[in-house]
Amino acid sequence: MKLASMAGKPAPASMLVNIPRLVSAYYTNVPDPSVPAQRVAFGTSGHRGSALSCSFNEWHVLAISQAICQYRKQQGIDGPLYLGIDTHALSIPACASALEVLAANGVDVMLAEHDEYTPTPAISHAIIGHNRARRGAGKTGLADGIVITPSHNPPDDGGFKYNPPHGGPADNAVTRWIETAANDLLKQRLQGVQRMSHERALHASTTHRHDYLGSYVADLGHVIDMEVIRGAKIRMGVDPLGGAGVHYWARIAEQHGLDLSVVANEVDPTFRFMPLDWDGRIRMDPSSSYAMQNLIVLKDRFDIAFGCDTDHDRHGIVTRSSGLLAPNHYLAAAIDYLFKHRPGWSTTAAVGKTVVSSQMIDRVAAKLGRRIYEVPVGFKWFVDGLQDGSLGFVGEESAGASFLRHDGSVWTTDKDGMVPALLSAEITARMGRDPGEIYRELTREFGEPASDRVEAPATPQQKEKLAALTPQQVRSTELAGEAIESVLTHAPGNGASIGGLKVIARNGWFAARPSGTENIYKIYAESFLGDAHLRRIVNEAQGIVDEALASST
Repeated sequence: MKLASMAGKPAPASMLVNIPRLVSAYYTNVPDPSVPAQRVAFGTSGHRGSALSCSFNEWHVLAISQAICQYRKQQGIDGPLYLGIDTHALSIPACASALEVLAANGVDVMLAEHDEYTPTPAISHAIIGHNRARRGAGKTGLADGIVITPSHNPPDDGGFKYNPPHGGPADNAVTRWIETAANDLLKQRLQGVQRMSHERALHASTTHRHDYLGSYVADLGHVIDMEVIRGAKIRMGVDPLGGAGVHYWARIAEQHGLDLSVVANEVDPTFRFMPLDWDGRIRMDPSSSYAMQNLIVLKDRFDIAFGCDTDHDRHGIVTRSSGLLAPNHYLAAAIDYLFKHRPGWSTTAAVGKTVVSSQMIDRVAAKLGRRIYEVPVGFKWFVDGLQDGSLGFVGEESAGASFLRHDGSVWTTDKDGMVPALLSAEITARMGRDPGEIYRELTREFGEPASDRVEAPATPQQKEKLAALTPQQVRSTELAGEAIESVLTHAPGNGASIGGLKVIARNGWFAARPSGTENIYKIYAESFLGDAHLRRIVNEAQGIVDEALASST
């Protein structure tokens, strides 16, 4: 990937999105459902797009909202729907559009008190809390939720995600159902969409307010050891990156007595305060050293520092010893710590990881005597294991993670950026070493992996071929001088298709999968024999994929 000359530097005014033009496009542009790029399309986590390209606007939101109402009716889901937004410019108008449809369909909607921004994990936490209380107190009506966010995507994007009653991302069957119903409504020019004015919807008897912030913050002591953090007087710094948790951190510090400083609390839909990412675009990615520059330069002011993306479901950990930790490095350190310091968890609780996450995780888990549950990319694959406590910790190489409460019960079934961030302070407090130092100790024991992720062009037809490859189409017998031990097109943990392939040798591996949003495919690679071996893996991976695509029919 070619590094932009402005990466890590402030965005010039000429690059900032024109917010009035963007919002106007949301209301005035009409999608053409005969154009694939303008249809509703649920990717790994929800429908995303930009009003400027007619891929996310009012018609999309109205159609998806009505489709969700139809799905709820079909499934008998008649409890409250928890609705939250992040700080992207399109989130507020999309919330207004969604409420008009939900209220017209008689759905009890839970909006945030004081119109507060709402992190993704706070929505999951609220759904789970309601449904747990419902079971315990004989209440009726299962809850579900909608999160309006395009995650860490650039400022001109919008996003819309549905979380069923389990509290996590909807699985493929659910999203296909909603996607199909929404596109049918687009084809019918929204005939069948029930809607009332926004003013009526706000004052409808079915529209309620919920204290997401207060209930989430008050419960944190059941998943993080706040006492050990307080006792060690750990000094923490946090950059919310202008995201939905911007007002959560001060409350966390106050309520739990923590020495935590919010280094920036500005909310601006242009995200003008963000350093440019690797490709010269504004992107609120807490795992990117370019996007996290404002916090990295302050790392020596704190014992530990962290940031979260726009909807606060991803984390970035900045240590004194190592600077910004690669997500895979922190996941390994967190797993090593948690399974030694959570006696309330089941002795059989496993470690959940995606097929593109580091094999360091496998090595750490093996020493801990914990089973690895390896699944395709997507947090939805972890939901059941988090619900029943059979997965203690789950994580993705893209810096998404969640884990159980102290007592081994479910915390969230969606990614939670805030809890892994606070865990880094707990680790530092209890161990007297930050997670970067913990990871360095692990490399001395298990070896130090080198890793990379690259992107290559692919036509839509090639992407389809890549997703449908079989192991027999990989004709190579070696990878970077080592015998290929296995070729996977389905995840070992649950047998689900990985939408690509993974090739594994003794000391290295690569995985290739098509992008869900761009005409590219991504190659993930790792070597335990150093950078030169990694480069061989990446180069050979490109050749193996090219040959497999050429041989496919």
